Amino acid sequence: MTDQSLRLPAEWEPQAAVLIAWPHAGTDWAERLAPVETTYVALAAAVTRFQHLIVVVADDALRTHVETLLGEAGVDPARVRLVELPYDDTWLRDSGPITLQGGAAGFQLTDFRFTGWGGKFGADRDDALVAGLAQAGVFGHAVHKRVDWALEGGGIESDGAGTVLTTWRCLVQRHPEQSREEMSAILRDSLHASRVLWLDHGYLEGDDTDAHIDTLARFAPGERIVFQACDDAADRHHDELQRMAAELAALRTVDGRPYRLHPLPWAQPIIDEGRRLAASYANYLIVNGAVLVPAYGDKADDEAARIIGEAHPGRVVVQVPCRPLIWQNGSLHCITMQLPLGLT
Repeated sequence: MTDQSLRLPAEWEPQAAVLIAWPHAGTDWAERLAPVETTYVALAAAVTRFQHLIVVVADDALRTHVETLLGEAGVDPARVRLVELPYDDTWLRDSGPITLQGGAAGFQLTDFRFTGWGGKFGADRDDALVAGLAQAGVFGHAVHKRVDWALEGGGIESDGAGTVLTTWRCLVQRHPEQSREEMSAILRDSLHASRVLWLDHGYLEGDDTDAHIDTLARFAPGERIVFQACDDAADRHHDELQRMAAELAALRTVDGRPYRLHPLPWAQPIIDEGRRLAASYANYLIVNGAVLVPAYGDKADDEAARIIGEAHPGRVVVQVPCRPLIWQNGSLHCITMQLPLGLT
């Protein structure tokens, strides 16, 4: 029996803050630090228009640097909290807390094992980040629960009502010894979900997360799903994303209805040093009263923003320049983690 006292909120529910970690010369951003900092400044400016921002910094020198950059950009310092902790990199969607809401304590910080996307990168400091933030008092009196099972926040989507959406390609890579039924049971138990929906198709070239769901398909209010489509029959992604679209069309709500689907346009290939980068419009971030949408300098940017806004009615749509981010194979949602209202 699922414990109904705890649940995983949907991203569009009220938030206390957004959590990020600032890039610095000791992270993989070192080679292109200046361009990526422009994205982080734009993100900070966008988030603080609507709510608070918590920024993890590696040391006092970086704290001062970030304060200077944000001050020059006119970011309200009263809406920014800086916390000093060590970290390997800045993908807080995957190393940050997956927060369940409810129960006697109010919140549970579900701290899954972070393995650097299946051991691709060193991740010891990132794996300790949630515990460090909790010890620093960032999350008040929330319960911190460690789960010894590899899962990244970008690998799951929640509708806030007990349904979790994920991809087989990612989780079978993390847990090749486990069956889908075994993994579904672990997800239901650890996330207090009532059901798990799986996609067998969908990927983006240049994505080293093994097809995280937040690069492909996102729940939206009103039983909607926003997803990355590909209408270019000559593109290598076309057949796979067509199959994913068919899978999404076959999914049903708890009440047996089809979801309302919002396909996103396809950006033209972005090649960097001979490597194709994963430019997904599905990797957007919802905040209080707004939705922050990645922009890549592509002719499809505005149409993607329009469709995402349509799927999230009543919210301001803010485009954030994300081309520097995809050099490291992630985008806007990947570097952020929202925190439910009341947590901080």
